[in-house]
Amino acid sequence: MSTLLLIEQVLNGLQSGVMLFLMAAGLTLVFGVMGLINLAHGSLYMVGAFACATVALLTGSFWLGLAASLAAAAAAGVLVEVTVLRRLYRRDHLDQVLATFALILIFSEAITFTQKQLTGTSLPMYLDPPALLAGAVSLPFGIQYPAYRLAIIVAGLLVAVGLFLLIGKTRLGIRIRAGESDREMIAALGVDIDRLYTLVFALGAALAGFAGAMVGAIQSVQVGMGEPVLILAFVVIVIGGVGSIRGALWGALLVGLTDTLGRFLLPLGFAEVMDPASARAVGASLASMLIYILMALVLIFRPTGLFGARP
Repeated sequence: MSTLLLIEQVLNGLQSGVMLFLMAAGLTLVFGVMGLINLAHGSLYMVGAFACATVALLTGSFWLGLAASLAAAAAAGVLVEVTVLRRLYRRDHLDQVLATFALILIFSEAITFTQKQLTGTSLPMYLDPPALLAGAVSLPFGIQYPAYRLAIIVAGLLVAVGLFLLIGKTRLGIRIRAGESDREMIAALGVDIDRLYTLVFALGAALAGFAGAMVGAIQSVQVGMGEPVLILAFVVIVIGGVGSIRGALWGALLVGLTDTLGRFLLPLGFAEVMDPASARAVGASLASMLIYILMALVLIFRPTGLFGARP
């Protein structure tokens, strides 16, 4: 096995992890501050990807598409929060699950209809990375790595730093942390809790839309693309700890690296003791289970997650 190939897979795992972080960060903020289980978070990821792909197709500019993804996802998040979710904060989690599952279906049909009106087709869309990030970058040890994937890693880490500063150093961050601890108290102190919730939800939606737009250039953009990522985002939150941005980052990196390296290393390991076809089949099957095994181990030894608050 080539060391260079292993390093490349590690970078792929980091890229997958930072994208999961963008999804999980918004989801954990919403759940931590509002106590809301939002199954439609993956739909906001899909909205961002479709907004970016559509605007890039119509204008020829990836950067305009990226800006559109942030605006569209944030606007969709605000609309959903004000019209639907605001009525669910004091309801039990089953009501939240049912309502947000319905939103998944509504978003899917709305995206399909809008795509047909704007592009004349409902087939998957493909987004080209910008010319600035085309090609490969030379890294140490002679590694040639796609510039766009490297840009995703850098962008995700910069967003992580920005979120840490926002939560830890700003007045809005103080209110978010206070709302997570005691929302009734900060409402009594004069904070407009409805506006705070809307801002938090818009921020989480924008992060999901940004992730969808960035990933749209390395995979197809299609209806339903948000649901598999949503499942992984919930795994990240469980591993990292509900409400913890730091936990979301470390949990996402662990999941991204575990999934990517497992799919790469397990078939190679089994190939030492069985024929190549069987090794690929068994290795792929076990690799798909690794992140859930990791989640189970974390729950056994740290039920609140790696950085979750202890009860």
